[in-house]
Amino acid sequence: MVIVFCLPGVVVAKPQTILVLGDSISAAYGLEIEQGWVALLQKKLIETQRHYSIINASISGETTAGGLARVNALLSTYQPSIVLLQLGANDGLRGLSPVQMKNNLTEIVHLSQNSGAKVILLAMKIPPNYGKRYVEQFYSAYPQLAQELSIQLVPFILEDVALNKDLMQVDGLHPNAKAQSILADKIEPYLSPLLK
Repeated sequence: MVIVFCLPGVVVAKPQTILVLGDSISAAYGLEIEQGWVALLQKKLIETQRHYSIINASISGETTAGGLARVNALLSTYQPSIVLLQLGANDGLRGLSPVQMKNNLTEIVHLSQNSGAKVILLAMKIPPNYGKRYVEQFYSAYPQLAQELSIQLVPFILEDVALNKDLMQVDGLHPNAKAQSILADKIEPYLSPLLK
C-alpha cells in the first residue's frame, strides 16, 4: 500500500480514486483542462479535505461503445471507488439506437460495480431536431437505467446552461469556462454522500 505522510507521526492512506468516464462535456472541450468541471470538482475536494483523486478518462467524441471498450482497462489501472459515468450524447447526435446505448451503459455499470466501484450516472439530452419519439426514448433511458440498477442519477447537467448563450461556446454544444463551476456545483451534492 502506498502511504502519504502529512504530519510527523501521522500516516494517511493513499487517496481513493474517482474515475470520470465521459465525452467532450467532461473532457473540457475547447478549454484548458484545468478550467473544466472535473478539475474544479477536484479542487473542491481538496479544499474540503476530502482525500480523493479524480482521474479524468473522458475523450471528446466518445460513444457508449467506446467507453465500454475502454472501461475494463481503466478499472484495472486506477481501481476507482467511484465512477462518474457521463456518456451517451454522441450516440444520440449520431442517431444510434437508444436501446443499444442503454445496453452499453448497463454493461459499463455492471463492470464498474463488479470491480467494487459505486456508479453515478450523469444524464444527457440531445437537440430536439431528431424527433420527439427518439429524443424521449433517448432521455428516458437514463432514469430507467438508474432505477433498474439502483444507482445515483444526476439530471441533465446542462439543464440551465445549454440554452444560455452566455454559458455556451460558439458551437452551441459545449459549455464555456463560465459554465464549468455550475456543472461542478450540480454534481457535487450527488457525489458527496458517497465520499467516506
